[in-house]
Amino acid sequence: MDPLRVLAETQGFFTRPDVLAAGHDDRVIRRSVRARAWVRLRPGTFTFSDLWNADEQERHRILAQAVAEKLDRVVALSHTSAALAHGLRVWGADLSLVHVTRLDGGAGRTESGVVHHEGFTLPADLRTVNGVLVTHPARAAIEAASLLPPDAGLGILDSALQLALTDRAEMDATFRLHGSWPQMQGVQLLVRMADAGAQSVGESRTRYLCYAHHLPAPVLQFEVRDRSGRLLGITDFAWPGHRLLGEFDGQVKYGRYLRPGELPGDAVFREKRREDAICELLGWRMIRIVWADLSRPAETSARISRMLRLAA
Repeated sequence: MDPLRVLAETQGFFTRPDVLAAGHDDRVIRRSVRARAWVRLRPGTFTFSDLWNADEQERHRILAQAVAEKLDRVVALSHTSAALAHGLRVWGADLSLVHVTRLDGGAGRTESGVVHHEGFTLPADLRTVNGVLVTHPARAAIEAASLLPPDAGLGILDSALQLALTDRAEMDATFRLHGSWPQMQGVQLLVRMADAGAQSVGESRTRYLCYAHHLPAPVLQFEVRDRSGRLLGITDFAWPGHRLLGEFDGQVKYGRYLRPGELPGDAVFREKRREDAICELLGWRMIRIVWADLSRPAETSARISRMLRLAA
């Protein structure tokens, strides 16, 4: 089998030295790129066109891996690139640029699609993921959040806690170390707000919407029990003092409720019936938020406020 194909299928890319080692030369590279058989990912890095169909996040992971391997131990992946390497939720992030932090004292700059950051880094700040150095999850989340609008930044910080990649003490300590760095204004609030109970970007953004519009903060993953203590269900949000439950209905949320042989609509219908039964039993109201609601924050906050008054 073609060794370049093996490399592309296993690590996502191959380099000019790999091409030369396979017995080809620069003319083959030029012809293959010109014929669109290969895609040039960045200078000296390529993959096969038929393999370059991954989603945006996977493409970024491949590019970041290629950058880190080329620069070797001179840099560590950081910011958004490190957050993505750790599997954090990076909704809203600009994935067109790879972020690295210099470990050799090199100057900050942006070149060839790579942002080189300056920043004091200790060995304890680093982890190895897929063979390359990355900043640890708490630092990655905080630095990535500093590049984003606050609702998206909160989503990254929430995910670091929810996935148990860090904890509250480490996140707070990490911010104290880096809070005076550029672009950190506003991140302190997000660090204070971060909560492991938020299980999706939609839930994180809804929480920030409530904060920004001076609404009561909801309780997350609220357990609903009957008088005997039997668990009836868990809702994404609740405002117990107002007798209001809340759910964020994302596009893929109900996939986790599917039973063998079911269609998504079956899971949606069953979940709605469960929620309605809970509300009927408790005498509480339910509000559902969808993605489109988050693009209309003033209207949505007014709706939540109205429901809080009605349910109280």
